[in-house]
Amino acid sequence: MTRLKFTKMHGLGNDFMVIDGINQKFDPVTAPIATWAHRHTGVGFDQLLLIETPQTTQADFRYRIFNADGSEVEQCGNGARCFARFVYDKGLTNKQQIVVETAGGLIVPHLNDDGTVTVDMGVPLFAPEQIPFAAIDEEDTQRISHQLVVGTDIVNVTCINMGNPHAVMVVEDIDTAPVHRLGAAIEHHRQFPQRVNVGFMQIQTPHQIRLRVFERGVGETQACGTGACAAVVAGISLGLLGDDEAVQVNLPGGQLSISWQQQPDAHVWMTGPVQTVFEGEVNYL
Repeated sequence: MTRLKFTKMHGLGNDFMVIDGINQKFDPVTAPIATWAHRHTGVGFDQLLLIETPQTTQADFRYRIFNADGSEVEQCGNGARCFARFVYDKGLTNKQQIVVETAGGLIVPHLNDDGTVTVDMGVPLFAPEQIPFAAIDEEDTQRISHQLVVGTDIVNVTCINMGNPHAVMVVEDIDTAPVHRLGAAIEHHRQFPQRVNVGFMQIQTPHQIRLRVFERGVGETQACGTGACAAVVAGISLGLLGDDEAVQVNLPGGQLSISWQQQPDAHVWMTGPVQTVFEGEVNYL
């Protein structure tokens, strides 16, 4: 039995157990991730973030994300900001702009002088096969908004891949929206073969929204970076938000700033804070 070092971090309350897999041995396949994630008997976190050496010469690091249930996912925006702060603070790099390899593609976090981190989250994808989303017919593949039958409800969702799959709903009031009931049902809906993250977006102004996100494999979280990106892209695509300046996304855990120009191959930019909570060790095989 050895002791595994980790750092507990969060981005707007979306919290993480961050592990340096470069300078210590760690195998996520055998690790009791779900046990460590438990809020009462473990470390407690939404995701475990693992830093590894890259598999491509284009990147400085490889970044892997595991949900609280132990499942590996492609991307995590709040985690990307924490990742960038971790590798810089731990002396793993002296760069303020880092190229990071993820299962969802390359991302480029930049550490700002004010302590926030800006991340180039890449180009949003809309095609059903890129989500993935099983469209009901050819006409459905051409729509921005898709109708889902969820039990006795019929809901409209905008499907976007931001390195991981998202379904965004527009609601009148996120305080009264059935986030847990519909979130769980849509996450496991038969038209999302790899499950999906579900966003509930309330439009406040053309440059300000409120958002709650039911994350795949986790449940509702205090914040979701890729979910914020997906919501803003959905709002702009539907003509509900403007792309002439950044959109402020108000999540239960705090605020993110998201920018996207509605044009081909335009990248989404996310800026927000990060916080280190504590350093710790756990018993490991």
